[in-house]
Amino acid sequence: MTQPVITARNLSKSFGSFHALKGVSFDVPEGRIVGVIGANGAGKTTLLNAILGLSACEGELSVLGLDPKKDRDALMQDVCFIADVATLPKWMKVSEVLEYVEGVHPKFDRSKAEDYLKRTTVPMDRKIKALSKGMTVQVHLAVVMSIDAKVLVLDEPTLGLDIIFRKNFYSDLLEEYFDEERTILITTHNVEEIEHILSDVIFIRDGQIVLNEEMDTLSSSYIELMVDKGKEADAESMKPVSRGATFGKKTFIYKGADREALNALGETRRLGLADIFVATVGDSQTVGKE
Repeated sequence: MTQPVITARNLSKSFGSFHALKGVSFDVPEGRIVGVIGANGAGKTTLLNAILGLSACEGELSVLGLDPKKDRDALMQDVCFIADVATLPKWMKVSEVLEYVEGVHPKFDRSKAEDYLKRTTVPMDRKIKALSKGMTVQVHLAVVMSIDAKVLVLDEPTLGLDIIFRKNFYSDLLEEYFDEERTILITTHNVEEIEHILSDVIFIRDGQIVLNEEMDTLSSSYIELMVDKGKEADAESMKPVSRGATFGKKTFIYKGADREALNALGETRRLGLADIFVATVGDSQTVGKE
């Protein structure tokens, strides 16, 4: 059996009295696109920082067989990272950024980055500080896609970009970078724009993992029922995981329920990832929708 790309066991991290991670355990196999979904302060960024070796945690953590904190220099040869604020030298021109990365990273293919940027409107002779945020993200994406890395970590990579830039970002990511030997971790509040590319999803709340499933299993497990009047008691007896109301009718959400039985009680529909998050984590923990 192939060793997971990431293995975490009982990870914990505290900042004073605040417990950012509380005994988190999970595995990430090779060739998966994993969405880490949670509200602000849920522990997403703390978890990603541990995976990247930027902060130490209690417990056991292995990334590509390495300890991220102790072996960070070696790990960064095979891991790339894009944050919500692209950390590129603002005083450099785009061409100078590519030249610099070529000089410091042995796995960077400059010609691949240049080919990608030729298909954008990014001017090679302009300084990073003079680029729009969308262009800056495109440069960052060109750099990381041109590094022969095994793991890509994306922390709110399209935050602040318009919908066209966001859609193009994920399209380019799939077409130019991802394959069955590479693994991607993504956090974002705009879950509806990435759910179609995810293979797995992790819900995190208050520093704990409350759900870790494959998308195919998850999307087929949850059903929303808009209950016909007079059938509320029967719907309640089937033990919904969440309750609400739409257009004056009660709505119940179920996990793993008999769909035929639910169809007899009203109108049913399959839920999107954002709705499943709210049903699972609770209304007090919200993620954004487009």
